[in-house]
Amino acid sequence: MPLLSRYERKDSFHRRAKREGFRSRAAYKLQEIDERYRLLRRGAHVVDLGCWPGGWLQVAAAAVGPGGRVVGVDLAALDPLPDPQVVVIEADLAEPGVAERILEALGGPTDVVLCDAAPKLTGIRDRDRAQEEELLLVVEGLVPQLLRLRGDLLVKVLESPEARAVERRLGARFERAKALRPA
Repeated sequence: MPLLSRYERKDSFHRRAKREGFRSRAAYKLQEIDERYRLLRRGAHVVDLGCWPGGWLQVAAAAVGPGGRVVGVDLAALDPLPDPQVVVIEADLAEPGVAERILEALGGPTDVVLCDAAPKLTGIRDRDRAQEEELLLVVEGLVPQLLRLRGDLLVKVLESPEARAVERRLGARFERAKALRPA
């Protein structure tokens, strides 16, 4: 079997996602995590912060079923999903009042907060890290407003010294905190 470059392997996941109807290959990452940790339950309420292009929304909607509710938030416009339990809010996460809009769409606190958001990367390491840290601080500020007691948080954090600080802060707020590295 020939060796494939990292790009070609990723591209095969991209092609598979398109073939299977997912909007992004990130859907497989969430499926893998959910199979292991069972975060997404039937009838649950889920918030997806930084939801574009919608792969995680699709996985969450399928998992919670028609009795659940999934609210996605992103700066970018998103093509509507056919699932009636999915609501998308086009907004900046740092925008005043965004937590209230999310809670209104949910009808109350959520069971799970997902966040696969990332800032627009420039290739300038220090700047990119600072932008990610700023985004994570915004997410950390939203979580206590959105998440019910004993709820679950899954957030993508790129590897960096700042990431370890975020893990420590989140670890202090949750009964259990674990760094994951999906395959």
